[in-house]
Amino acid sequence: MNGSYKIIVSIIFVAAAIVGHTQQSRAVVKTQVVAGKDGFVLLRAGKPYFIKGAGGTSYIDRLARYGGNSIRTWDSGNGADILDKAAALKLTVTMGLNVARERHGFNYDDTSAVNAQLEKLRLEVRKYRNHSALLVWGIGNELNLEYKNPKVWNAVNEIAEMIHDEDPNHPVTTMLAGVNRKEIDYFKARCPALDLISVQVYGGLADVPQQLASAGWNGAYMVTEWGPTGHWESRQTPWKAAIEETSSQKAMVYKSRYEASIKRDKKCIGSYVFLWGQKQERTPTWYGLFTEKGEESEVVDVMQYLWTGKWPRNRAPHIDSILLNNKTATDTIYLQQAKAYPLKISASDPDKHKLTYRWELMPESTDLKTGGDRETRPQPIPASVREANNEAILNTPGREGAYRLFLYISDGHNKVATANIPFFVKN
Repeated sequence: MNGSYKIIVSIIFVAAAIVGHTQQSRAVVKTQVVAGKDGFVLLRAGKPYFIKGAGGTSYIDRLARYGGNSIRTWDSGNGADILDKAAALKLTVTMGLNVARERHGFNYDDTSAVNAQLEKLRLEVRKYRNHSALLVWGIGNELNLEYKNPKVWNAVNEIAEMIHDEDPNHPVTTMLAGVNRKEIDYFKARCPALDLISVQVYGGLADVPQQLASAGWNGAYMVTEWGPTGHWESRQTPWKAAIEETSSQKAMVYKSRYEASIKRDKKCIGSYVFLWGQKQERTPTWYGLFTEKGEESEVVDVMQYLWTGKWPRNRAPHIDSILLNNKTATDTIYLQQAKAYPLKISASDPDKHKLTYRWELMPESTDLKTGGDRETRPQPIPASVREANNEAILNTPGREGAYRLFLYISDGHNKVATANIPFFVKN
């Protein structure tokens, strides 16, 4: 009897705790964009809130530890779990709503399909509108990429109006690939319900404030994707392989571009760095701040500094150069089949940790998409690099074609430097 009583009491306490958590996570926190001195301010619960965010839902516990305050999603799938995890870490969420793209075959002249999409999104908004971690609604992602029908912006405005009707407590934006006057003019004419716009820019990030002013946008904005120099704006080999920056080169440009634009422009309410995680897009290392093993690059150190003003205690390795047959990645490298070529690396560790090297050779990726669509990672070619007497030797494949050699330099404490070098094997 006494044991049963204890079980019942325990169940009551657990149930009360669950209800309390649910009520807490469902407590609405009002967010709004207001005009400030010479610019705009995002207010959350009446207090200024500058977004120090990252795109993605991986490693968000580290994001919170390193000084970030927000995450961004591309759709509302698994939204409840993401919002709950964010709330537990005192993070907020710009919740993406998956809006169909013309480049994927959607027809914005099809009124029935447009209305069906609107009602589907209405249900998503109702599901998450009262969560305490919700910050901003994001309508679609780069709907201007490879599109022709401007009616998409009418649909965006209808979605924004619906969100305001269903949820008056959170601002609404849409994510734009790049900055140009055509889309800004469309926004002014067709999307008056938007509270702010969001731009996604890579190599040109430092120029965003001037570009927006030149395009005629004087309202609030945030940068919802930014990062390294994009593969479409990088130098290319004669066989059309884009040349990727090393992790150390990326760290330098992340810092300089952020400080030149996001940090300085008073019309900018914050940003989401891309990508707080790892993905295959042209290469496995181009856009992710982490490796597939969860190792942190030098860019993560930079983000911690930009968010907090302090560097982490343990810094990632720094790579100065990688040479293949005495040539850099920006040189045109042609090699012969089944031959041995020297590799030379110049790298260091700020904390004097012992560095270890791992290599991976892959064919150049041929599964190339646009707009961040899913790509397949090429299969590695084993036993391509051998190390001996502090030297490394590449043994080239026996088949003609384009290849890329990757280098990962680890400090043994989950920090890494990355680099890769494209080359072409000829008969």
